[in-house]
Amino acid sequence: MGKDSTIEWTHHTFNPWWGCVKVSEGCKHCYAETWAKRVGSNVWGPKASRRFFSDRHWDEPLRWDREALLQKERRRVFCASMADVFEPRSELDPWRDRLWHLIAATRNLDWLLLTKRPEHIATLAPWSHKWPPNVWLGVTAENQDRANERVRLLLQYPAAVRFLSCEPLLGPIDLSQSIRGKAVAKPFRGPKAGPGIHWVIAGGESGPGARPMHPAWPRSLREQCISEGIAFHFKQWGHWAPSKNYPHETAPTVRLVAESGDSSILVRIGKKRAGRLLDGRTWDGMPSLEINAPNSRR
Repeated sequence: MGKDSTIEWTHHTFNPWWGCVKVSEGCKHCYAETWAKRVGSNVWGPKASRRFFSDRHWDEPLRWDREALLQKERRRVFCASMADVFEPRSELDPWRDRLWHLIAATRNLDWLLLTKRPEHIATLAPWSHKWPPNVWLGVTAENQDRANERVRLLLQYPAAVRFLSCEPLLGPIDLSQSIRGKAVAKPFRGPKAGPGIHWVIAGGESGPGARPMHPAWPRSLREQCISEGIAFHFKQWGHWAPSKNYPHETAPTVRLVAESGDSSILVRIGKKRAGRLLDGRTWDGMPSLEINAPNSRR
């Protein structure tokens, strides 16, 4: 966690605090909760306290910002990998305020705010009709129900980049309305805003109890994105990979049948071995907007 993150789609991670509450199907095997327990932090659940950090921790993004300016290359910061910025708890408000000031002070960093609670953005975010150009706003959509519920809320906000994290991907998702900005009556479509959704990240689940992902699900998202000119990033298969890629593997297998009737056998070989190749190649799409051009001081 921190500088030079191992997460493929970001450069750094920053957590204003640790801790959260599970709210939907994708939270069942939360990697952040598992990690927190591993290091002895009891910060999960509605009654648990949250873990906060020192001034030294909060100074790190200021250092990253100076480095980005010197290197003349913007850096992405995923906030927060161990929490949800829009969790509605009053004791978090002072730390949220500190985060908003930090974002304003780091113009060479693009802040990726990913939430499962878009219903609280309006009351907890300090911006209304005009959002900072270095804020990317995203929601987790692990299945169709969550996409229907959260994307329409996401599209109400004029963030420079609006993105979806379909990870863990637990079922097929049709974004035909969302990616065209039609999920709300009056989605923001400013001159530099582009389509309703700019970026989709997809991936399978890893860790103990990981649920397998049918290959048809990420392929469908990829094809939808290609059709609409949306950046697509395939992060990983997770602990289960298509068995046809490992014909001699003797590990446990499971058969999944897609809605189309397509049957696929997946083998549990672990995240590292499963890798992130989809149909023989990596998909590392990133949103490319004029407003996020490198070296802009904004």
